[in-house]
Amino acid sequence: MFEKKSEPILPRKKFWNRQIRFSIYASIVLVFSLLLGMIGYATTENLECIDSLLNASMILTGMGPVNEMTNNASKLFASFYAIYSGVVFLSVIGIFIAPIVHRFFHKIHLEG
Repeated sequence: MFEKKSEPILPRKKFWNRQIRFSIYASIVLVFSLLLGMIGYATTENLECIDSLLNASMILTGMGPVNEMTNNASKLFASFYAIYSGVVFLSVIGIFIAPIVHRFFHKIHLEG
């Protein structure tokens, strides 16, 4: 997927195409996770779509839920979704910055 250290560095246009592609991958993971959270909050706590989106967004970014969870099913869902969200948040950042970090290390190797 990335060029090897023995290969020349990727031209700038191809690098930006790669960065856009990885940004799309990160966005897909993020949207899927938001939808998963929205569905979970809507079904376990009977929240409206906008409230489900708010809760899912807040947990996905590490802020915490907005609405109080009133039953055990919603509390369990919120707990597992929070753990899942922590992993997803870090993964999305990793997917997004992977081409940048790779290019940086490739440049260091070529110039060093």
